[in-house]
Amino acid sequence: MSERTAQKIKIVEKDDIENASADKSVQPAAAQKTPRWTDRFNGEFFKFLGIVFASLATGVLIWHLASKYNLNLYVDFQNVPSPGKVFGAFVGHIQTEIFFIHIGVSMRRILISYGLAVIVGIAIGLMMGRSKIAKAFIMPYIEVIRPIPAVAWIPLAILMWPTEESSIIYITYLGALFPIILNTLHGVEQTPEVLVRAARSLGATRASIFWHVVIPAALPSISAGLAIGMGVSWFSLLAGEIISGQYGIGYFTWDAYSLINYQDIVVGMLVIGLLGTASTAAIKLITSPLLKWQRFTR
Repeated sequence: MSERTAQKIKIVEKDDIENASADKSVQPAAAQKTPRWTDRFNGEFFKFLGIVFASLATGVLIWHLASKYNLNLYVDFQNVPSPGKVFGAFVGHIQTEIFFIHIGVSMRRILISYGLAVIVGIAIGLMMGRSKIAKAFIMPYIEVIRPIPAVAWIPLAILMWPTEESSIIYITYLGALFPIILNTLHGVEQTPEVLVRAARSLGATRASIFWHVVIPAALPSISAGLAIGMGVSWFSLLAGEIISGQYGIGYFTWDAYSLINYQDIVVGMLVIGLLGTASTAAIKLITSPLLKWQRFTR
C-alpha cells in the first residue's frame, strides 16, 4: 500500500469518527422532543387544578354566606343547612354500614341497567345507521318513547315487572338507552363517504368496511353517547328509587326529605353528584384508548 493511499484512508476514518460523534450529540436534542407522561404535570396542569379548586371554594363560600345570613332574594336560604352542618352529617354517615349499603345498591343497579343499555343501544344504533329500513322501522318508537320522563314510567313498570328491583333497573335502562342509540346513529351517519369509497375501491367487503371504517369513525359519537347515557341513567335510577325503592342513595335522599332532615337531603344530593361525576369520568377513561387516533388528525 502506498503512502498516499494510507493517508487517504486515515482521512476517511477521521471523517467517519467526527460524523458519528456529531450524530451522538444530536440524539439527546431529538430525544428531548419526545413527550413523556411527566409532561402532563406542567404549569398548565397545576394552573387548571388551581382554577378548579378556586371555583369550588367560591361556590362553598357563597353557600356558607347565604345560609348564615338567611339570604332571601326570591330564593330562600333560611332552611338550607350550612356547609359545616352538611359535612358533619356526612362524616357521621360514613361511619355507618347502612350508608354504604345504599351506595352499593345504587351502584349495582347502575352497572346492570347501564351495561344492558350499552349492548342494546350500540347494536340498534349501528343497525339503524347502516340500514334505512331498520331506521324507518325503529325510529318512530324512539321518538314516541324517548320524551316520556322516568317518573311517568314508574306505575307501569311496577305493573309490568314482578319485583320492585327489576322495575327500577328497567327505568334506569330506558334512561341510558336513548342517548346511546341516537349518538351511535349520528356517528355512523357522519362517517366520511370518501373513506367508504376508498376502502371499496381497494376491494374491501361490506363487513370489512363496517368493522374497519364505519365503527372507528363513529367511536367519538359513541363515546359521547356513553357519557351522556351515564348521567341520564343516574337521574332515572333516583326517580325509581324515590318512588319504589327500599335501599339506594335516591331512597336515602327521599327518606331524609320525609323526615325533614335537611342536612341528609344535601348529603344525598352531593353523593349523587360525586357518584355521577366519577361514573362519567370512568366511562371517558375506558373509551379514551379507542380514540388515540384523534390526536393525529388535529
